[in-house]
Amino acid sequence: MFRLSVLLACGLAASALSGAPLVGRLEGDTYVSPTGEFRIRAPVLPELGGEIQDTDSVVTFHDDFGTHLSIACFDLDATQRWEFETRGRRDYLLYFFTEIVLANFQSRFPGSRIEGARYLSDLLEGAMIAFALLPGGSNFAEPPSILGGPAPEPVVAKRGSLLFVRHRHVYVVSLELSERATQRSSYNLTPAQEDDLLTNRLTAVVGRMAFTDDRPRQP
Repeated sequence: MFRLSVLLACGLAASALSGAPLVGRLEGDTYVSPTGEFRIRAPVLPELGGEIQDTDSVVTFHDDFGTHLSIACFDLDATQRWEFETRGRRDYLLYFFTEIVLANFQSRFPGSRIEGARYLSDLLEGAMIAFALLPGGSNFAEPPSILGGPAPEPVVAKRGSLLFVRHRHVYVVSLELSERATQRSSYNLTPAQEDDLLTNRLTAVVGRMAFTDDRPRQP
């Protein structure tokens, strides 16, 4: 169940049609998850082609201007609680990414790999940000030319995933660095600069999230 759900969380298998009814709900411009565990102001605008797709545990926000963001919220079952308690927060989050999230990247995009990770001890009682490279895995890749010209080379997408545990739930907030695909030949960020940019964007997303119970609580 976790493997299939996390694949959806990463925004790689969403099949809902544009305009399909949401499982969660919108209150004005704020998305509220189906369980009510979290809410966030939608980072995309329908007037600019923004779309929101969700399931019971995952919401994906996408537009054509550089936003592809997924937020997954899973109840920790007995097995995952045991892993968390046995490994500790830092090792558990890295384990969850490598064994579940990255495994799904690799099944969809062979050659996907983790490029690095950083642990933020002062964020949400401890959060892990992992950076992955996905050959051909961009949501902003150019379509083949209708004039029959050569197809553009597949983009090696870079995705940052911020993982944390809160209120007996594990969250995966995943964001693609769209500039790798949209800027192409003019793109010149170093890996360290990419990591910093993704970290800033992901922490900003989490900073805009509100949770049902904001009191610190161990899972």
